[in-house]
Amino acid sequence: MGSPPKWGTWRGGRATVLPAAVLALVAGLVVGVPAGAAPSSAPGAPGISSAWTTGAKRGVGTSTTLESKVWHTLGQGILNEVYYPRLDVPNVQDMQYVVTDGRSFTELERDATTREIRLPDSRSLRYRQINTDRDGRYRITKTYVTDPRRSALLVRTRFEVLEGGPLRLYALYNPSLNGSGMGDSGATSEGTLVASDGEVASALASSNGFGAATSGYSGTASDGYRDLETDHRLDNHYDRAAEPGNLVQTARIPVGTDSTFTLALGFGADRAAAKSTARAALADGYDTARRGYDVGWHRYLASIDHVPRSVASRGLITQYNVAAMTLKSQEDKTYRGAFVASTSIPWGGAKNADSCCTGGYHLVWARDLYHTATAAMAMGDHAAANRALDYLLDVQWRQDGSFPQNTWLDGEPHWPSLQLDEVAYPIVLAHQLGRTGDAEWAKLRESADFIVENGPATPQERWEEESGYSPSTIAAEIAGLVTAADIARQHGDHRAARRYLATADEWQRKVEDWTFTTTGPHGDGEYYQRVDDDGDPNNGHRLCLNNGGGCHDERAVVDAGFLELVRLGVKPADDQAVLDSLPETDERLRVLTPNGPGWYRYNHDGYGEAAGGEPYTGEGIGRLWPLLTGERGEYEIASGDSAGTHLETMARMANEGYLIPEQVWDRKSGDGFVFGEGTGSATPLAWSMSQFVQLAHNMDAGRNLDTPAVVAHRYTE
Repeated sequence: MGSPPKWGTWRGGRATVLPAAVLALVAGLVVGVPAGAAPSSAPGAPGISSAWTTGAKRGVGTSTTLESKVWHTLGQGILNEVYYPRLDVPNVQDMQYVVTDGRSFTELERDATTREIRLPDSRSLRYRQINTDRDGRYRITKTYVTDPRRSALLVRTRFEVLEGGPLRLYALYNPSLNGSGMGDSGATSEGTLVASDGEVASALASSNGFGAATSGYSGTASDGYRDLETDHRLDNHYDRAAEPGNLVQTARIPVGTDSTFTLALGFGADRAAAKSTARAALADGYDTARRGYDVGWHRYLASIDHVPRSVASRGLITQYNVAAMTLKSQEDKTYRGAFVASTSIPWGGAKNADSCCTGGYHLVWARDLYHTATAAMAMGDHAAANRALDYLLDVQWRQDGSFPQNTWLDGEPHWPSLQLDEVAYPIVLAHQLGRTGDAEWAKLRESADFIVENGPATPQERWEEESGYSPSTIAAEIAGLVTAADIARQHGDHRAARRYLATADEWQRKVEDWTFTTTGPHGDGEYYQRVDDDGDPNNGHRLCLNNGGGCHDERAVVDAGFLELVRLGVKPADDQAVLDSLPETDERLRVLTPNGPGWYRYNHDGYGEAAGGEPYTGEGIGRLWPLLTGERGEYEIASGDSAGTHLETMARMANEGYLIPEQVWDRKSGDGFVFGEGTGSATPLAWSMSQFVQLAHNMDAGRNLDTPAVVAHRYTE
């Protein structure tokens, strides 16, 4: 994929909210902008190339209401991507404050402060960032809510001068509207910064008004931050307008030595709608929005089952609550049941954002959606699980019975491959939900037939990189066929039931023949491979990893995917092939971190930061995945052992915002990361959060609730 482009260097007494300030804002009475003056055009179009931000989010949030179609993410002490009007449309690269004394220094909040993030209410997905200047001159405290009544984000901000002064404060807003960073135009409209690109517009307003405001092009002379770096003031460049390019907007906020105010970032189909939304949010006020926001989350947590005993006894209640709320927050509000994999773009700072549309993880994978739905079922949120199944069958299902590798929310495929476990999981989910009526069966039968006719080898296995015979995929296929046979029996279609069971039984008997090597180079040479190209696990064919991990003897590449055979009831926990595979898997893949044991996806994995911690751009080193710690915990439960260590490890691998990442750092040398803590890949990962929830409920039940009973009854009981 080549070397990543080099991006620009940036980006990356108490005042009260008074009705008079709002009225002044509405009237356009903004200090420093001459009445009736026509805006000048900003020079430097189109600006430097744009990028997204790190995938390592410390907080995510949205209202529980359907009226507010805005989702926000937090990282690096600032606001990161904001999604509107759907979860697959990012519109913001970042927004932060700039502080200057007007003479000697100008600082980006992100770069000049020590950062904390807190959850003021453990039962609401409301985050607070506290950023303190490293030189002790000021502190910025920001609390975020989305307005439950409209598509607006409110940022309640307290700015404190701790030493010296006076200081000036500026808002620095870098939109990337409608999924791209190079097509935004912007201007100042009656004291509000407005911007637009296609069918998405934004408006930034302040309860204190703006002392000066301008629109320009990132990294050029019209970039407001460049103005401040050069002159420590913005007043000479106010009220500029920018045509399409990499827009950046900057505004001075009148503050004293201890000031509290609210920023409103409103969205709409055009500038007028966005401005109206931002003003309405300010007029109602932050406190009103905050109360409604918190109440919504309180009601949601009250609507699901009680916190599991395994969680409460270990002091992990907040972690559980955040996992439950985060999973709900990953559902779109237009395409109901469409839960994305993550509101993040892995290593987004190395992803060009000039043109639409970077997929990131704000897409829907049938496999990830299955895991989210099973976690919802475990929590007692059966409505969410049913919406997920509706989405799978109504939006993603294709006429031949297959499901795409992943899709945008409207069902348009993004990546073009096929993964047969993703064809099987919707059948399993429907059976678990008892959704076996005529409408469902008409589609699920096509999916079961597709598996029979196209399996057991898959074009891609669950790590989305290799074709062949995969133990994890075959486990899902068998579970899908056995559950399909049970549905067929309910419909009196005994011929189909016999066909599915005969195929499942054959594959269950042969999975070892296809994927269990007896001549491997590790341990005693007997273990499950990650994947085999032709169903002969002893021929030593070359496996070239499609993520920069190099080419290897396929017998030398192992993963723990064979544990899916146990989780899905295809093999018992004490199956000899399973037991034989654990030593080689642990020897190659397990790392004991300060937070507990973690596992790699497979040895030689290249999907992760480079050796020096640089973002993944096509080659790297795969790191540890917390969800695999949870999967191992499920195996321990199936074996009759305790999974407490695994649950606690997953909780410790979460960040200070209680979000569990896709990957955690795997070594003592930091390279900018902490051993056992999240990397720049994707945080939160819905699959990780789902695995934590599922493991907790399984521990309480003393069995794996996501194991289909009809499969276990046939093969392991």
